[in-house]
Amino acid sequence: MELFAERGYAGVTVRQIAAAAGVSPALVIHHYGSKQKLREVLEERVAAFVESMLAELAGAPDKGGSASVAELFADRLEREPAMAGYVRRLLADGGPAGMALYGRLFEVTQDSVRAMEQAGVVRPAQDELVRSAFLLSNDLALLLLRQPITQVTGIDPLARDGLARWAAAAFDVYANGLFIPAASPPGDMPAKRDQGGAAR
Repeated sequence: MELFAERGYAGVTVRQIAAAAGVSPALVIHHYGSKQKLREVLEERVAAFVESMLAELAGAPDKGGSASVAELFADRLEREPAMAGYVRRLLADGGPAGMALYGRLFEVTQDSVRAMEQAGVVRPAQDELVRSAFLLSNDLALLLLRQPITQVTGIDPLARDGLARWAAAAFDVYANGLFIPAASPPGDMPAKRDQGGAAR
């Protein structure tokens, strides 16, 4: 998992995998049949990891369905740190496994936002699909850009303390907006329009 995450599937040989595991290449082939089969096993493990993570969210009524994907990953990655790099590689490569993973995360994001909308926590969206993709992409940015974010801010956005700071800043933007509304100059009244729509 670490080798594929670091170098990509094409950049890793069975011999390198065997060396990292401290076994012979023949033993790797004996157990898995091929490098492709080993990759499939890893992808199945990622799918199980994600489904377990999402089931954990569904079974946590105190979270109310409002936890972000980033929060879920941060909590689980403490237990499986190698998973972060592998998931990042899957999403960045854009292959079938990565597309399936994004699709599953998108589904749970949509469900979460709909639940918050029904609870009156968030306003209805003009474009629900795009808003859900936007929110998910913001969360996954922490996974995909974890290292450069850490470099420029000095915090790891997927560590507990770093995630708390990131979540506070994100909540401020989501709740209060980013831009200051443009104020009309004093005494500047909107132009009146006649019945034909011409300003006067």
